[in-house]
Amino acid sequence: MESQKKSGQPANETSTSEEDKEEQCCANTSCEENEKQEPSSPKQGDFSDPVYKEIAMANGTINRMNRDQLCAKCAELKLDTRGVKDVLKKRLKSYYKRQKLMHSAAANGNIDVYFDYICVVDYEATCEENNTPDYLHEIIEFPMVLIDTHTLEIVDSFQEYVKPVVNPQLSEFCVKLTGITQKTVDEAETFHQVLKRAVSWLQKKELGTKYKYTFLTDGSWDMGKFLHTQCKLSCIRYPPFARKWINIRKSYGNFYKVPRTQTKLICMLENLGMQYDGRPHCGLDDSRNIARIAIHMLKDGCELRVNECLHSGEPRSVPISAPIEGAPAPQTPKKRN
Repeated sequence: MESQKKSGQPANETSTSEEDKEEQCCANTSCEENEKQEPSSPKQGDFSDPVYKEIAMANGTINRMNRDQLCAKCAELKLDTRGVKDVLKKRLKSYYKRQKLMHSAAANGNIDVYFDYICVVDYEATCEENNTPDYLHEIIEFPMVLIDTHTLEIVDSFQEYVKPVVNPQLSEFCVKLTGITQKTVDEAETFHQVLKRAVSWLQKKELGTKYKYTFLTDGSWDMGKFLHTQCKLSCIRYPPFARKWINIRKSYGNFYKVPRTQTKLICMLENLGMQYDGRPHCGLDDSRNIARIAIHMLKDGCELRVNECLHSGEPRSVPISAPIEGAPAPQTPKKRN
């Protein structure tokens, strides 16, 4: 729901409760701003090793290439030739780095995959064309798309619509933007019931028990605003498994070294040489396209890791020094007192 994430006003928060204290997920790891830091390899090795000089020389050669030369080299190496010049540079640099480290004592031979699965979420919520500062966004579509980080494929998806309670009548703007009709939400169940089924879906995948996983979103709004506000409205405790996530906009900007203006969904797709597939602002279609970007980044050598968390009811950056942990096993949502 990109347009609302960009222009929507934060909803008024209710008073501090015991749950707010529980949500201070980064109490042991400072949540100071850290967006400009480049994630470092978990395999630091000895940087005096000659392999790093070879990597630097390869990077210099790549930097001097024009786009036609970059495309030709990617084709020669059987790499994806789509994308703008900066994306092609990053792709080649990552390829040569991986190849050289795999044949060097500076690495063990494999690229670490932090998570077995990445679950992409992109909620759709009630909205007005001009939201007032105290407008409460209610989730009306709950989609999830599951990425297998080993096969680099989308392996499953979940989608349910949700009945809004505070603003049960959808605005004309909301219907036009999301494509979700009044009849659809009228026939849907409440958020609490939908969240239960979403948790059951995650549990059947053995996420957090057998497999390590985390969530990924397009920005901070999905977890930091929409889910947080919805849990308050539904008198549900914020789910512990959703307290940390990957903000793909930050990951994309840091990895490809582009400004924030180039980290919108459509822009990221176009820069990677892809087109949007589906209906914009359909939560499931948005999630699938975000997943396509994540898969492309993994193929280009990006090490996607958690970079945001919910801290005192607000989204905060997670420092690179924080330990790499998967989300806890999902549990049935609990009612608040």
